[in-house]
Amino acid sequence: MGICRPDAVPEAAGRLRAFLAEGRHGQMQWMEAREGWRGSAAALWPEARAVVMLAETYTPESDPTAGLAQPERGVISCYAQGKDYHDLVKRRLKRVGRWLMDHAARQGVAAEIKVFVDTAPVMEKPLAQAAGLGWQGKHTNLLSRDLGNWFFLGAIFTTLELPADAAETSHCGSCRACLQACPTGAFPAPYQLDARRCISYLTIEHAGPVDEDLRGLMGNRIYGCDDCLAACPWNKFAVAAQEIGYQPRVGLPELAELAGLDDAAFRARFAGSPIKRIGRGRFVRNVLYAIGNSGAARLLPLAQRLSGDEDPTVADAARWAVGRLSQG
Repeated sequence: MGICRPDAVPEAAGRLRAFLAEGRHGQMQWMEAREGWRGSAAALWPEARAVVMLAETYTPESDPTAGLAQPERGVISCYAQGKDYHDLVKRRLKRVGRWLMDHAARQGVAAEIKVFVDTAPVMEKPLAQAAGLGWQGKHTNLLSRDLGNWFFLGAIFTTLELPADAAETSHCGSCRACLQACPTGAFPAPYQLDARRCISYLTIEHAGPVDEDLRGLMGNRIYGCDDCLAACPWNKFAVAAQEIGYQPRVGLPELAELAGLDDAAFRARFAGSPIKRIGRGRFVRNVLYAIGNSGAARLLPLAQRLSGDEDPTVADAARWAVGRLSQG
């Protein structure tokens, strides 16, 4: 954990404004809708006097990119392999927040808190760097000399006056491993991300068909992408996950099984998982792109059957897969 002031990152608003102006957020209109709050934690809750940033590890036990060598199976980002982190982290944040308020009350000080886990316009990564938890690497994710880069972030805003920690500085040096690992070239420059080319964005946030020039680069990644994270040398210091809820439940499912899911089966299959929120249509779209990239002729009849799916995006993806597999 680390502590910073709500106004600790005055440059964040300008960086966000430039990111949005270049359209690098793609379809994520929610980033524009609350730009003012997102760019300034002090504006989000003016009464707050401190932000407590906390990190919780979800370090995978094995190489998360190993599944890329099994093209008939779907690769799911390891953060989504277990239970939904939103629920687990928020529960822990509330527990810490209650302790903080109780401790203050015993000192005769009234305190209020608000907790956030990707549920409000909060720029967690810049705040976490200001609080000394780590730094935003060249892949724009937060990484740490003590934790690697496999961890979730949560924030507790409080009206308490708490002493701030020293901010962390970059320790990436000349390393470009994360940039070189990206399958789609989503990094225009170090420390910059164009979400429109990021597989995590394309498989989770992007609605409708994905540009055809990117589909083939997605391989068998069907929810998220861990390539840039897995490439970071600082992961040699990664700490094992302690929360049993982050243990993998999904694994490397067969594409044939996933493509056959209807809406009810999809919801049942991924109940309690962050995967459920993207819906059956977007998920099966991703699966069909993976089928098209698999080179597995035995999956051709399955793609042909879905070419008439009632979801036009699924049908489009199925026809694309049929075309790819028919080419041999």
